[in-house]
Amino acid sequence: METKKINVGGQAVIEGIMIRGQKKYVVAVRKNKNIITKVWAIPEKKYKFLKWPIIRGFVNLVEMLIIGIKSLMWSAERASGHNEKAGKNEILFTIFLSLGFVILFFIALPYFLTNLIGFTEEKRPILFNVVDGFIRILIFLIYLAIISFMKDVRTLFEYHGAEHKAIHCYERGKKLSIPNVKEYSTLHPRCGTSFLLIVFIVSVVIFTLLPLIIVLYYPSFLSLNAWQRKAILFPLRIILIPIVAGMSYEILKISDKQQENFFFRLITIPGLALQKITTKEPSFSQIQVAITSLRRLLEIESKNK
Repeated sequence: METKKINVGGQAVIEGIMIRGQKKYVVAVRKNKNIITKVWAIPEKKYKFLKWPIIRGFVNLVEMLIIGIKSLMWSAERASGHNEKAGKNEILFTIFLSLGFVILFFIALPYFLTNLIGFTEEKRPILFNVVDGFIRILIFLIYLAIISFMKDVRTLFEYHGAEHKAIHCYERGKKLSIPNVKEYSTLHPRCGTSFLLIVFIVSVVIFTLLPLIIVLYYPSFLSLNAWQRKAILFPLRIILIPIVAGMSYEILKISDKQQENFFFRLITIPGLALQKITTKEPSFSQIQVAITSLRRLLEIESKNK
């Protein structure tokens, strides 16, 4: 194994695992007694500003969404026995459907429920957004709790745990073997689950400042009727999603590197607690899939240096 570590991340897919490196990503899927792999290249960012702080966070989020959906579709095709290649239109449709689901259930629903309860965003923005954030997290937890009872989802969570264990083993410089990987935790501070929780917290802060800034630059805003104010405030929440995602990414990145710092370690605790739902202890065969995917990626990345 190479001495210089590269940043790796991943995602559980149908009966397998996707591991992403700097230039490539690999999907490994178990098919009966065999493990099959697929390698894709990550498109190079042509413009330097896409690597700037905050901007890179949203860009990486979109990139991971595309990579994740492609990996899931490919793994589903292998699992079903159909080798039909997913087209760009199918991928785009799935992305827009996923974004629509997120906006509807994790932005619109908590927002309007908070209004129905009787809180006023314009007059008490801090309390409104704390309640809105609490409802958003509650909906997310209920959603996770419901799907965790599904057999296929539980298997997905087991592969998620195997992915984390393999990455832990690699990051600590140990040989990628089943006994070594088995020793490590299924929880990882850089996980997407932790990212989502940070997004919820950051959104509370940013959305609290939103009405205050509007009133500062547009004093007559409060004289508008309730529907007119909502017609301004709610679309702005959607527009600000890239900034929320970008800031959350930077916080996650810093907190992962500063685990010896009490404050940053504290930030990761809720996300790690949530991973007790989204990761499960994997079997030996699932760990073997994770090792295969990670080893294949490391081989390819080392050749591309």
